[in-house]
Amino acid sequence: MPDPEFLDPRLTERRNPRTERIDLASSLEIVELMNAEDRLVPAAVHAARQDIARVVDLVVHAFGAGGRLVYVGAGTSGRLGVLDATECPPTFGTPPEMVVGVIAGGLPALTRSQEGAEDDHAAGARAIDEQNVTDRDVVVGIAASGTTPFVNAALARARALGAKTVLISSSDPPEAATQHCDVVVAVRVGPEVLTGSTRLKAGTATKLVLNTITTAAMIRLGKAYGNLMVDLMALSAKLRDRGERIVMEACGVDRDEARRAIVEADGSVKVAVVMARRRVDAAEARRLLDAAGGVVRRAAGDPPEVVG
Repeated sequence: MPDPEFLDPRLTERRNPRTERIDLASSLEIVELMNAEDRLVPAAVHAARQDIARVVDLVVHAFGAGGRLVYVGAGTSGRLGVLDATECPPTFGTPPEMVVGVIAGGLPALTRSQEGAEDDHAAGARAIDEQNVTDRDVVVGIAASGTTPFVNAALARARALGAKTVLISSSDPPEAATQHCDVVVAVRVGPEVLTGSTRLKAGTATKLVLNTITTAAMIRLGKAYGNLMVDLMALSAKLRDRGERIVMEACGVDRDEARRAIVEADGSVKVAVVMARRRVDAAEARRLLDAAGGVVRRAAGDPPEVVG
């Protein structure tokens, strides 16, 4: 029997019996072992779906009240939070301050490891104050083990300021961490291929959860038309092409007409869709959208069914 002293209570720090001989494996065998472990991740995320949905509801309410979603993490967890926040403006047309990512060690930690930063309690609390967190915000702490001091201090400070607080973990966090949280999302993916390397299954699970939270919240806010992400600004060649194809798909028009509508809408694909479907100018399309609470389906009718 192993000495109990070596049995870490955190799932993310335990040894994986399925990969204990991985150092003897061939390249293909390593790939197969890792792929087998990765296949466990979606089921673990599914098991946490009700808690994830509770987080989505908190975020939707916060956005409706003029609040923000603030991610806080260290290392891989922090980078994933910053990544998700950074992707929201181009995908959903949101202002950069609506979804914010905070990482222990600041911007330098995005490209170079700042390992000691995760242990700084004071910096975690200070980061919340620097973000001017209020009771309208939701603060989501991301900590694979559930024990990161920077994250737990940030959540405690956010809770003291009246914000809603969430902890996303791949282990069962200690009670000292959960007492500061309105929701705990525990995605139990089990021990990693390499013991403690939480950039692997835990990181993949975190990415899936963050994708779900922001995408679901934005859909609830009316930033989709069917499954088309219409609330984007066509401000680059890639986004112009995507925007034109969205207008073509949603409105049954050719590319030239889609392009003209987007230009007249000052780059707003959402406005262009309403223009093309209702055969109105940009000013009237904006009026219709305002009256519909920004929801394209209410302003322009049902989108076409998917063919094929």
